[in-house]
Amino acid sequence: MEDVARAAGISRPGLYFYFASKPDLFRAAVTHTLDGDIAAAERSLADTDRPLRDRLIDAFDHWTGRYVGPMTKDVAILIENSPELLGPMPTEYPVRFARMLTDALSAGIAADTGIAADSEGAASDVAQTLLSTANGIKHQASTREEFLARMAIGIDLLLLALNRST
Repeated sequence: MEDVARAAGISRPGLYFYFASKPDLFRAAVTHTLDGDIAAAERSLADTDRPLRDRLIDAFDHWTGRYVGPMTKDVAILIENSPELLGPMPTEYPVRFARMLTDALSAGIAADTGIAADSEGAASDVAQTLLSTANGIKHQASTREEFLARMAIGIDLLLLALNRST
């Protein structure tokens, strides 16, 4: 806490004025980070001037790309061993990202492929497949660049399949 207070330019008692405990400080830092990740992914997905493929790759970079390699294992261990520390965050934020992804895919699939009748169902299926793909790749990739290259392949394959189905 002394190091954090020094980095913030306040006294340790001043830091405790804002955060009653180390777990409170940790939760605030995680919330701040996840809010930033979600906001960046949302901006990427909302930029309809860019192709859907590029928006998806960028959104997955913001959401998952920075958490590849050794950090992936550390986060999984933290979630498993200390569920009370993070509370509902490990489930709430992924649900928010999945919803944003599904919405962007629904609009993008309809615009890019002309599939509109069941675009919500197709978008949800594609979103879940991409989320599963990202989850697997983040455990295998050793760098952010490798993660992005492999996600690009997965996104390209799914978009190609959707285009062929029209």
